[in-house]
Amino acid sequence: MAGKRGRRGFGAIRKLPSGRYQASYVGPDTARHKAPSTYETREDAEAWLSARRAEIVGDDWRPPRARKTATFGPYAESWLRTRVTPKGEPLKPRTRANYRQLLDLYILPGFAELPLKSITPASVREWHAGLARTPTARARAYSLLKSILSTAVEDGELASNPCRIKGASNVRRAKQIRPATVTELAVLVEATPARLRLAVLLAAWAQLRYGEIAELRRKDIDVTNGLVKVRRGVVTVDGERIVDTPKSAAGVRTVALPPHLLPAVKQHLQDHAQIGRDGLLFYQLETGEQLPYSTWRDAVSTAAKSAGRPDLSGHDLRHTGATLAAQSGATIAELMARLGHTTSTMAMRYQHASDERDRELAIRLSRMAEGSEA
Repeated sequence: MAGKRGRRGFGAIRKLPSGRYQASYVGPDTARHKAPSTYETREDAEAWLSARRAEIVGDDWRPPRARKTATFGPYAESWLRTRVTPKGEPLKPRTRANYRQLLDLYILPGFAELPLKSITPASVREWHAGLARTPTARARAYSLLKSILSTAVEDGELASNPCRIKGASNVRRAKQIRPATVTELAVLVEATPARLRLAVLLAAWAQLRYGEIAELRRKDIDVTNGLVKVRRGVVTVDGERIVDTPKSAAGVRTVALPPHLLPAVKQHLQDHAQIGRDGLLFYQLETGEQLPYSTWRDAVSTAAKSAGRPDLSGHDLRHTGATLAAQSGATIAELMARLGHTTSTMAMRYQHASDERDRELAIRLSRMAEGSEA
């Protein structure tokens, strides 16, 4: 259990919430001394304690010198360089690039030269209040700072985390998304260039992300059983196109296609997809590479105007699909699996009450009041 100290003859080992191990012991000076860093395995922590015990037994022990207080800038750089996922896997290139950008633009200018121990709740609040950025950027910058300082607590550099602003890590949606109706969606699809119509259908009815759509290949489509296999995605980092596995394990999934999509899938495979099992379903005509995001964005924007919904974006189609799935009776667990999410909170963000559904509910309420519906 995280935080529990292991019983032993000499010293103590504590497993931290991060999964790493912290070792400490009481020296001949009767003071408790912690290891200068945490350890990936209990065996490493054991080895450090064994070395300290040998020093004491051999009368070679000396009180550890007071460690020089770490400065935030170098500590944050080390944190980013060595950071891994909770499962111990390397960060995805795009995640690392996002962290890099947040550090450079928002965090390091305010904290780079400060000793970690001089960062206080008051200084964090002052920094946060001065962030004249979008709500999303502010929330993400604060969340990253909080994560870095949480690790500093685990490493013994700080006694407690000074990031204590309630709700500062939560992203408040600036844009209120109104999902498309089925009728609007049909008009939008019809107004989309033929070679991209299936992409719109997959975004809406299979709830796929742009990066997942752009990397779909013939081998990922099972027409016989009506399935699409999501195994990879394409992202752009510093202008470089990178194909990688989805960000989380939940992103690797197989999505059942609504039967009404199958004729469009077959037609697209016949008319527009590249040849061969590895042939891309959607690609840049000039280069044969994955469909650029700008092409996808512009195509959806133009078609959305034709449907009388200029506010709709490609990502809003995924919101639309999640809403339609919820209205069809999908549970939160089913939505999480279909959307490729690891938490119910994230899946809930894609649920929206449409005007049409709201009117239907209003009519049912009236029927209940009139006694015509139990």
